[in-house]
Amino acid sequence: MTSFFTLPILRSLSEEVKIMKETGMTVHRTLKSIHLASTAWFVLCVGYILVFTLRQAGFQWWIIFSLSGHSTLLVLLLVSLYPFALFRSVGRSQKIEIEHPLTSTNYYTAFYVAVPILGGLAGCVGMIGLSAIKQFLLGIALGTLVTTFLVWVIVDPVTGLLEALLPASSRKHRAKRLAEAKAEREKKQKDRERFLAEVMAKEESDRLRWQKTLKPEAEKLAGLLTTNIVDFREAEREAVDIGVKAWQIGGLVCMRQLRDMAIDICRQNNQNKTIVDYITSWWDGIGSWRTPSLKEMMNF
Repeated sequence: MTSFFTLPILRSLSEEVKIMKETGMTVHRTLKSIHLASTAWFVLCVGYILVFTLRQAGFQWWIIFSLSGHSTLLVLLLVSLYPFALFRSVGRSQKIEIEHPLTSTNYYTAFYVAVPILGGLAGCVGMIGLSAIKQFLLGIALGTLVTTFLVWVIVDPVTGLLEALLPASSRKHRAKRLAEAKAEREKKQKDRERFLAEVMAKEESDRLRWQKTLKPEAEKLAGLLTTNIVDFREAEREAVDIGVKAWQIGGLVCMRQLRDMAIDICRQNNQNKTIVDYITSWWDGIGSWRTPSLKEMMNF
């Protein structure tokens, strides 16, 4: 009986969630379309203002077209404002509704990305009555540029600041969020430090334990480093056996410690004379041990 009544409820809830997702995707596509249209309109207005200004200054068309390459940088700079608009307002994940009750809404976002078009309409209304087509189009272009600048650079930052500072709920939520983020960062930092301390303590413990275990093997390796040419093959086989044993005990770290111990003993026995580190070549291929360059093999 319970499942008989629960199943229709679950179906209705799933349908509502599906409708909400589809509605959100529709809104996002609509905002994206408005954004693309505003971008095209903004670029068109900027291009018209540049051309109009150059013509008013007396430049010929062939000069204007030759300067278009240099104007590309300015146009790209102006167009780059649109990704700023997209990531600032269309990217809803950057807005917290309780801290930004106005600028996080879809209505404000739609207004924000459509500002260039609205500015063009305002400029069109302001130019009503002019008979000169050039001046009429210039007024529309300037209205687009000025309105976009005012809203994006002045109105929107001030609005976001006021809605984050004036309501008490916004301030409390922001302070709580920042405190939680700080506590989380401190916790992660402490966890990293504790983990690093544990790793270093383990390495130190292993090093001290291997120091006693590997000392006889290190003395054997030190003796093999000074072997003569006749016994070189036999020395290499014995060194490989020692290297395999070290790898089985503690892997690459253990092998490195054993090699360093053998080099130190060999230097002490030979009064710090120049020696050749054959060990790095003998152990090549054992586990993850690899032969370094010839320069690193020479020890002084």
